Amino acid sequence: MTPIELVAVACGLACVAFTVRQNIWCWPTGLVMVSLYIIIFYQAKLYSDMLLQVVYVFLQIYGWYAWLYGGPQQTELNVTRLPPEQVPRWLAAGLAGTVLLGTAMRTYTDASLPYVDAFAAVASLIAQWLMGRKRLESWLIWILVDVVSIGMYLAKSLYLTAGLYVAFLILAAIGFFEWKKAASAPALA
Repeated sequence: MTPIELVAVACGLACVAFTVRQNIWCWPTGLVMVSLYIIIFYQAKLYSDMLLQVVYVFLQIYGWYAWLYGGPQQTELNVTRLPPEQVPRWLAAGLAGTVLLGTAMRTYTDASLPYVDAFAAVASLIAQWLMGRKRLESWLIWILVDVVSIGMYLAKSLYLTAGLYVAFLILAAIGFFEWKKAASAPALA
């Protein structure tokens, strides 16, 4: 455990707690977290995760904007469900992305756990994009990512980060049920 990992973990917990509550502060705290994890994952040779954090910098900025102005007539977004016809497209994108990124990492780098790392990275991108659009199903993807990531981080002796992902898993379950209530609530005029 390093001081930078400790700060990243604290910011990560704050980020997800704010997200569960649909609080806009999830985006700036998330921005700090992902910036720190770029360094952490580079040092652990988890290159797919490192690249994911770089993309997250931009997705954090996008999500921040979308939550403020992405709704009808540039209003705040409400929680909605993913249209069923989009599910197969997201599944296909996740599978293709995992195979492509995992193969590239295995072939061209000394990446540790290239396919597991690639799956976590690709599924996280999908979940983050859907979260930026306040889609309820983003939480289900996060739950899957958290389970896979816990095992990966334990295998790499990133115990504090694995612990963070246990907390993320619990918060993701809470977030799913909280957002499910919000998606079912009637819209206020």
